[in-house]
Amino acid sequence: MSCLEQLTLYIHVKGRNRVLDGTCVQRDILDYMPQLHSFTFYIGTYVNTIGLSYKLSNEDIRRTLTNIGQQHATSIVNYVSTDKAACSIFSLPFAFDYLEHLGNVFPNIVFSYVTYLLVEDDDPFKHEFFIRIARSFPLLKYLRIFNIESAVLCDLMTFESGNSGSHSIVEYSDLTSLDVRYGHRDYVEQFLNETKTYAPCLTELGVVDIHLKTVTKNFTRDETRHNCVKIISDYLLWDH
Repeated sequence: MSCLEQLTLYIHVKGRNRVLDGTCVQRDILDYMPQLHSFTFYIGTYVNTIGLSYKLSNEDIRRTLTNIGQQHATSIVNYVSTDKAACSIFSLPFAFDYLEHLGNVFPNIVFSYVTYLLVEDDDPFKHEFFIRIARSFPLLKYLRIFNIESAVLCDLMTFESGNSGSHSIVEYSDLTSLDVRYGHRDYVEQFLNETKTYAPCLTELGVVDIHLKTVTKNFTRDETRHNCVKIISDYLLWDH
């Protein structure tokens, strides 16, 4: 390994009580590869924050990357719950097609190759968030949403404040698979209502059965017909 000149690395680690940051990369990887001149990486850590003596911050983690000469790299910290956080560090431009645990706060960059995305947060996803997702992930095909918080109140406040531009129709030209089984009903509404989202290629839908029936008014609602018309496969989570 000491003679390795190029390395592409994608790893995701769960069950830790500390983040893998630039300091860890230097100590556990780069110190063993003195000839390395090309390093493309994504390193994700899913940590339990209970007992941590410090608060995870993007600024601190990015500083550890700069300190090891990784100026063309960045980080994302997402507190997905009160006791768990997802931290990602990666080289730029992002070179992989798979990304998990993205939350409301993420850098204003284009993830040109990502086709699979899981978004997760304990704060609601507003309509504006999905506009940003569409712009930042132009080739997105598979989207999973983990968020049980309602977005209705947030979007209503935005609309009433006069920021109607945030309520333009979001276009997902390549989206074929959507999984909202672990999301609030509002996100079913967000994607099936054609006045909010245009998803012409959607063919696979994962959803709670009662959410689907409510949003589509038992499959009679005009606003949901177009985004549902091509769905040939659904996997329902039954709500008892």
